[in-house]
Amino acid sequence: MLASQRFVRAAGVGALLAIVASVPARADCQSDIQTFMKRRDGVIAQLNAMSHAKGGKKKQLDPIAACPKFRSLTSILNETVAYMEKNKDWCGIPDQLVDGAKGQRGQFAKTAGQACNIAAKIRQAQKQAAEGGGGANAQQVQKLPTGPL
Repeated sequence: MLASQRFVRAAGVGALLAIVASVPARADCQSDIQTFMKRRDGVIAQLNAMSHAKGGKKKQLDPIAACPKFRSLTSILNETVAYMEKNKDWCGIPDQLVDGAKGQRGQFAKTAGQACNIAAKIRQAQKQAAEGGGGANAQQVQKLPTGPL
């Protein structure tokens, strides 16, 4: 190899190293997405645990307890979708995967809205009952007859 070829090759490698060093370090896509999925799966596991009574029978979720879990899940999915959209090209994330994450986010956001609306109504009814108000949602208590029977 001629001296001039070695210099060109060394200059090319040096330029490449300078370019790579100047580019900000990219996150490890697979690791980042796995972190999001672990967080998502953790909240789903908590919701599943809440929906099983002792003895393994499935029960209806308590909206008051489920509301913050669904909000947390929606937040995690918002972060996941934002990451996927931002790094789609760099990470090679297929459009179908991004669309699937968006769909899942929409489903959980809808469920969170429903659970939190029901929870708010329950809290309001409990507050009215505690204050002795009752309002439109209070149960009408039938008075017992007075006097001799």
